[in-house]
Amino acid sequence: MTLIKSISGIRGTIGGKVGDSLTPPDIVKFTAAYVKRLKERIPDKDSYKIVVGRDARISGEMVDKIVCGTLMACGIDVINAGLASTPTVEMAVVFEGADGGIILTASHNPKQWNALKLLNENGEFLNSAEGELLLKHAEKEAFDFVSVERLGKCTYKDFTSKHIEAVLSYPFVDIESIYRNGFKVVLDAVNSVGGIIMPKLLEAMGVTCIKINCEPTGNFAHNPEPLPEHLKELSTKVVEEGADLGISVDPDVDRLALICEDGTPFGEEYTLVAAADYILEKREGATVSNLSSSRALKDITEAAGCVYSAAAVGEINVVNEMKRVNAVIGGEGNGGVIVPDFHYGRDALIGIALILSHMANKKIIASSLRDSYPKYYISKNKIELSDKIDVGYLFEEIKKAFSNNRITDIDGVKIDFDKEKKWVHLRKSNTEPIIRIYAEAPTIEEADSLAKLIIDKIQNIIK
Repeated sequence: MTLIKSISGIRGTIGGKVGDSLTPPDIVKFTAAYVKRLKERIPDKDSYKIVVGRDARISGEMVDKIVCGTLMACGIDVINAGLASTPTVEMAVVFEGADGGIILTASHNPKQWNALKLLNENGEFLNSAEGELLLKHAEKEAFDFVSVERLGKCTYKDFTSKHIEAVLSYPFVDIESIYRNGFKVVLDAVNSVGGIIMPKLLEAMGVTCIKINCEPTGNFAHNPEPLPEHLKELSTKVVEEGADLGISVDPDVDRLALICEDGTPFGEEYTLVAAADYILEKREGATVSNLSSSRALKDITEAAGCVYSAAAVGEINVVNEMKRVNAVIGGEGNGGVIVPDFHYGRDALIGIALILSHMANKKIIASSLRDSYPKYYISKNKIELSDKIDVGYLFEEIKKAFSNNRITDIDGVKIDFDKEKKWVHLRKSNTEPIIRIYAEAPTIEEADSLAKLIIDKIQNIIK
């Protein structure tokens, strides 16, 4: 598997040759390059400190030791957050006044994967320009390792409680209403750090939490991407227990997917829609999601008299657009909720707290809440990439073929068929060697048909 270097960080499989997977020399190289660029960006300091945290995947301890050792060799003081969610590490950078952060997680990828997600001093992901500069340092391998007298130190600190306290203190989290409602939920944390932090948050809000796959072993009980086809055990358990909701998070807890009380999927696209619906009842303002997210957010935003804006895929792209339009909420349709006055990062904890507050305030069950939103269906497809495929040429040909429709090309190619309320988005993945092809329409049949039309067109172009 090729090592993937992108806006989302440095990602690859564990085990293999240098350059073909994420090996110890790769980990040292990219960690040292991160430090080199950090010192250029924030020069002339006597000392630097970086927060490091990881999910529970099997390779985590090994990668953690290499990263922390490399940072110390570069003269950096390390604050090791241990097993911690991605949003926890992001917030810890701010809590500690650190100069940056490194999160060791491959997010929704299977257990053989790991990655270095790199943060700036604001606890936000590096933008593409910073990423490019870092990659240039990695290529040159001109690193600054310090003398023995100047080696960094490593201290350990758990930020779980502080993250939970921040959620509970957020002004629109209605703890009293949640308590009064007496929710019972089933949580599937796919054997990672969600099994540590999510039950503590839920119990702090008076929610009865039934746990499945919550032991943080790194041996994921199922495919870790929180999609309906991977959550059948959760759906069954929700019905068996008579629970109000099923909650699923990915291994690093920045994505949130829900199961309704009747065992049906709430739909990960509608996680952000539900959270935004609640926030827009509390305050007016813009919303943002990426080009591959459901138009349902646009619909409910405009119904509230507010403005919706779309960004390129990638959390930092969404964050940058949120800042540009001064959004009150944003995120991605994969279950990622970003609340800017909480912190600029996808966060399943604030996401579930807002949705439970919404349900409690409305006195509504999950399936009824879902049914209150515009109904769209997304067909998610992909085509494996080979070195022989010229993606740029392919996208230009697609644009020509559908030039009579509204086309957006800030991130791959998105074609909007506005009259039919349909769209299709093609883009090269940031995290895998594939082209993603997402299509949305008012029925799943229409979405599948639109996706097939595009896939057939792509295959003809490739031939």
